[in-house]
Amino acid sequence: MASSGKSQINDGEFIAAVDLGSNSFHMVVARYEHGEPRVVDRLRDSVRMAVGLRPDGTLDAAHRAAALGSLARFGQRLAGIPALHIRAVATNTVRRLASPHAFLSAAEAALGHPVEIVSGREEGRLIFLGAAHDLPASRDHRLVIDIGGGSTEFIIGRGTSPLLTESVQVGCIASTLRFFPGGKITRKRWQKARREIGVLLQQFSEDYREAGWADAYGSSGTAKAIGSVVRAMKLSDNGITPDALAAVREALIEQGANGAPLKLPGLAEDRAEVFAGGVAIFEAAFEALGIERLGVSESSMREGVLWDLIGRSAGTDPRMASIDSLAARYGVDRAQARRVETTALSLFDQLAKVWKLDDDGREWLSWAARVHELGLAIAHSQHQRHGAYILRHADMAGFSRQEQQLLAAIVESHRRKPEKSVMSALPARYRALARHITAILRLAVLFRRARRAESLPRIRVNATRQRLRITLPADWLDQHPLTEADLEQEREPLAELGLELEIVTE
Repeated sequence: MASSGKSQINDGEFIAAVDLGSNSFHMVVARYEHGEPRVVDRLRDSVRMAVGLRPDGTLDAAHRAAALGSLARFGQRLAGIPALHIRAVATNTVRRLASPHAFLSAAEAALGHPVEIVSGREEGRLIFLGAAHDLPASRDHRLVIDIGGGSTEFIIGRGTSPLLTESVQVGCIASTLRFFPGGKITRKRWQKARREIGVLLQQFSEDYREAGWADAYGSSGTAKAIGSVVRAMKLSDNGITPDALAAVREALIEQGANGAPLKLPGLAEDRAEVFAGGVAIFEAAFEALGIERLGVSESSMREGVLWDLIGRSAGTDPRMASIDSLAARYGVDRAQARRVETTALSLFDQLAKVWKLDDDGREWLSWAARVHELGLAIAHSQHQRHGAYILRHADMAGFSRQEQQLLAAIVESHRRKPEKSVMSALPARYRALARHITAILRLAVLFRRARRAESLPRIRVNATRQRLRITLPADWLDQHPLTEADLEQEREPLAELGLELEIVTE
């Protein structure tokens, strides 16, 4: 089944978020009270996955073991919390693995729960959602910067909604390893770091300056660590300023010339090894964006995940808006999509019990029906493949990468002969769901081939695990020879999905 679905969260129930970051793994457990998550427990492990990422995209044994050990401890704490009240997300380092699913299968076994890979933009959305709920209410634009171990997210938004999101491949671990190898910090190395990071930020800095913001905040552990040092060194009592950053930089260069471990007032020992890279990124960001003061938010992505869980349970799922936005952008024929969706859901309701499909599955079918003709905007020939490509690679708010892969597999398999490799490439937990939803969608498309508002006869469907039976009025089928021929031709494609089609008349 899908990893995250509809589940009403009631007062007093527990919800949890797990964040597999490139620097640290975090878990937060909260009790849902009066519409808000009240945090009751936090766990953090400094796993430093980004340090263990080899150039060929594999993860070294030591960091893999540390990651799985951390997740096993988290899994023990999650025991007893309903599965649909838990969401675990992985970010940059897992995105960059050559074979992320090999790691995820072990990670999910250790945690006892599915782990979703989120894109940089989805990461940004969740970060902003968490920070926005922590900050004072405001109608102004806000800038939020989150420096992770392997990437940095820049988000401008208003309220709880991001308006601009960028994810840049620089993080505190990656930048420290690249620009300050061996822990040696010199002025020349620092200038090189500032210059190269600044070039990356120039890609969007002009757009961000034009959009503007009233206040800027850092929401990461890096921002908290710099804020702590700035306060301890009495450089600023109201956030992080350019002058304060410059003073921290000078202290780092003075101390780091010989590569000795950093010891700054207010700097936690477990942050010292990756601190320089984070400061360099913030200095480059302050310069590129013209930031005059940066506040520190106590909340970030994991809190955003909690709020996202709450939103989904309350019916404000951003995934629906993403589906409708894609359909509008690519000019999908809404009337035809609605006809296919209505027919598909009618079939679904008859098959749900025997195929063990829940409301989550019904939602996936609805979404797939709304975008199954997405690829027609490119070409009619092979439009199922064009649509699948869009779904795999588009930025879709609310969707994890595995969820986009699931939706793409259904759309790619909804016409012509389905390729078994498309289904087998999905995470194991999605495969049965994908086969069943695809079979239902194929039939709905078949029955709505005329693309007009005609009434259909009563279509009765029932099934076993490997057989699908369709019962239709004999006189209607006699009057619709094209549909009869289509149904006969559908036997072979459905066999590729592991289903034997039986057509019965009455």
